[in-house]
Amino acid sequence: MQPPVEGGVLAEILDGGQAFRWLRGTDGIWTGVWAGNIARLRQTSASGLQWSAPAALAPAVRAALVHYLNAAPDAGDLADALPWRSDDHLARCMAAFPGLRLLRQPFGETLLCFLCSPTKQIVQIKQMVALLAERHGAPLASEDADARARNDQPARHRLPTWGELARVSESALRACRLGFRAGHIHRTAQFLADRPGWMEHTETAPYAEARERLCLLPGVGEKVADCVLLFGAGRLEAFPVDVWILRAMSRHYHLSGWKPAQIAQFGRAHFGRFAGLAQQYLFAWERQNRV
Repeated sequence: MQPPVEGGVLAEILDGGQAFRWLRGTDGIWTGVWAGNIARLRQTSASGLQWSAPAALAPAVRAALVHYLNAAPDAGDLADALPWRSDDHLARCMAAFPGLRLLRQPFGETLLCFLCSPTKQIVQIKQMVALLAERHGAPLASEDADARARNDQPARHRLPTWGELARVSESALRACRLGFRAGHIHRTAQFLADRPGWMEHTETAPYAEARERLCLLPGVGEKVADCVLLFGAGRLEAFPVDVWILRAMSRHYHLSGWKPAQIAQFGRAHFGRFAGLAQQYLFAWERQNRV
């Protein structure tokens, strides 16, 4: 599998705030877990990736990884459809991160991860998510067997499902370093347990309806809802607005003082139907060039 991802862009994709379950080893290999899958990725050339998985999981991971990495042959057409020809700053961002793509993660897992995110940095979110998986998610037995054979890494666990989280106390969630976020996750789990099919309907609903439904959940505001829809449901019209996007819009689009909701509306209007991909280019460039 060789999607066109160059150099450090792979790190931005896997460890830049879209997902929180990828770790890079000292050998440069990234190991990631999503749903029941586990994969290792290694950069093999300027634009090539090599992947591997535990033998028992490999057939399923092969197909799942293409979907997860959004590695369809026409993925590059999305970037080309952005208004980079008339937007010099967007063109600059895209040139700095060739091959940047949006991951397509499981919807429920994406919601759980971003409920851990308010006021926290990426490294802290990863710690919380890892504890949730270790203490409340099932181990991946195939990975456990491989790990024992290699004797070089511990077994991996998948994240708990929302049904499993509904049976976990708030105090047990707080023990995962979640702080006030434990209450949001606990109440969301109870909300979903009382409404079978709610998540499935939300994932497939029109963007505006899905966003409104997500904002009904404890701890979910417009930014978190847009992150969940962009990274977990492939809703490319979602335009999450955080401090980095506020800074980018102020510095490069002269929108100083605009509220997040106004910025999001501008983003969808200016960048078009793939605004979420443009957002990720702007986000990556702003973080790399922080002053």
